[in-house]
Amino acid sequence: MIDLHTHSTFSDGVLIPAELARRAKAAGYEAIAITDHADASTFAQAIEGLTRLAGPYSPHMGLDIFVGVEITHVPPGLIPGLIIESRAAGAKLVVVHGETVVEPVERGTNLAAIEGGCDILAHPGLITEVEMRLAAERGVFIEITTRGGHSLTNGHVAALARRCGARLVINNDAHAPGDLVSRELRRKVALGAGLSEEEYLRAEANSRELVSRLLSA
Repeated sequence: MIDLHTHSTFSDGVLIPAELARRAKAAGYEAIAITDHADASTFAQAIEGLTRLAGPYSPHMGLDIFVGVEITHVPPGLIPGLIIESRAAGAKLVVVHGETVVEPVERGTNLAAIEGGCDILAHPGLITEVEMRLAAERGVFIEITTRGGHSLTNGHVAALARRCGARLVINNDAHAPGDLVSRELRRKVALGAGLSEEEYLRAEANSRELVSRLLSA
């Protein structure tokens, strides 16, 4: 299993990065990205700290650990620039906190994330068809999430992604040990969102493809 959206004590997660990685390994994950919530005031510190851990710890833990960020509640007009800055600072994976229906995310965030070329648009809520088609064109992966609340619109996201040809990944948005769900629960969440077995397996393969890109970068 692969989880490309997790949080540590660098933002609102409850585990320091090393324990998050260890617990992910124990739960059966083979790769994770630590993507702490970030804005212009915090992204550099988080990336610097995670970079000190990911390289040395990965081989000792038997787990691929990738440095990322989740750009969160940033005004849409500033998102593309922060994506560029995050990558320049060393983020291997840039996630943007999409327009979940359970938080007051500013309208236009989904579009700015896609136009800015993020890697993954997380929990995009009631994403529009125009946005989903653009994500398909730009190669931005769209998230199906196992996290409560954010997962309320998984069915909408899955159906629209199918219609528009967008590529999905499945992530936990883990903030605590119990969020690192099993393979079977990941599968059930995906099927519950309306994915077929084939579509579920394709979403998992998409995560593997992203990891292969990160390893070869």
